[in-house]
Amino acid sequence: MLQSVRRFIASESAGGVALALAALVALVVSNSAWAPYYERFVQMPGELRIGGWLVLAKPLLRWVNELWMAVFFFVVGLEIKRELLAGELASPRQALLPAGAALGGMVVPALIYAAINLSDPVALRGWAIPAATDIAFALGVLMLLGSRVPVSLKVFLTAVAIIDDLGAIVVIALFYTAELSLPMLGAALLGCALLFALNRARVMSVGPYVIVGLVVWVCVLKSGVHATLAGVATALAIPLTRPDGGSPLEDAEHALHPWVAFAVLPVFAFVNAGVSLEGVSLATLADPVPLGIAAGLVFGKAIGVFGASWLLMRWAGAELPSEASRLQFFGVCLLCGVGFTMSLFIGALAFDGQGAGYETRLKIGVLGGSLTSAMLGTLVLLRAGRRSR
Repeated sequence: MLQSVRRFIASESAGGVALALAALVALVVSNSAWAPYYERFVQMPGELRIGGWLVLAKPLLRWVNELWMAVFFFVVGLEIKRELLAGELASPRQALLPAGAALGGMVVPALIYAAINLSDPVALRGWAIPAATDIAFALGVLMLLGSRVPVSLKVFLTAVAIIDDLGAIVVIALFYTAELSLPMLGAALLGCALLFALNRARVMSVGPYVIVGLVVWVCVLKSGVHATLAGVATALAIPLTRPDGGSPLEDAEHALHPWVAFAVLPVFAFVNAGVSLEGVSLATLADPVPLGIAAGLVFGKAIGVFGASWLLMRWAGAELPSEASRLQFFGVCLLCGVGFTMSLFIGALAFDGQGAGYETRLKIGVLGGSLTSAMLGTLVLLRAGRRSR
């Protein structure tokens, strides 16, 4: 099990580097003479037709955020199921510390953001933006520190981020759903029932699940619920083990992980991270939206994750990850404030149709808060590493 965790962490950290590079390229291009071409690219129209029937027509940005990211959520669903059934979250004792830490790390940032934006009902829709940790980005920073950070802390961060993703999925389903189309929602639920019927019939090939999952994706998209949730539903139906001892779930996860790490997430970052910095000043950074996001990521995550962990260690018998000092643990709590991918994703849902002003403030807050958390976490971990020598 530990070897598979090490492989998972290595792939996530390398993907974090690709993610950072894609975001950097988007930022540079959107502030250069190529900016108009970048904007045309992300708004390029695309259509899906079956015969003469127009099924979907969306700009590239929407295709990436609703179909491309459904693949990401499919892999997230596989990770969550594997961890809950056979991984670091399989026993209550193992899950106690990361689950409590993740909960604290979602609640406190949301409260900080809401307190700063209480007077603006539109801005308040973004309360969940700073609540998620970007597993690829955060692990990428940890891996750059090498042996200065114990493996137990990398496992802890991975578990917290996976539980964060589960929480984000619930938040998206409950709070960022448009008007519902009951017929389409009913069709989607029938598709989900078929997925789990395939599981009960012990269908071990992933292909039938993917075919049904695509139909579910179209139905969910047209129902008003965010379409990426179809990826999670499909993943949860994939069997964990075969009678011969193999694992369809792990096979699918290992096959898709490189594509998600080096294609899906970098493309998402490229089309979403482009923001013009023209006219951005200290006053812009002090605007309630970017300030709330950045404060939630930098302070809320550190306070929430570390505070909840301390309470669990003090009163519930949870233990500090092995071979880790409290200062190293606090450094990892700071890294939980790297919220890039899911924060941008939730922000796009929260401010959909609210204009470029909110979109710009969203991106500035997420980029600024994530970068600050990464730098502070790195500095604390470097200092903790020197102390331990």
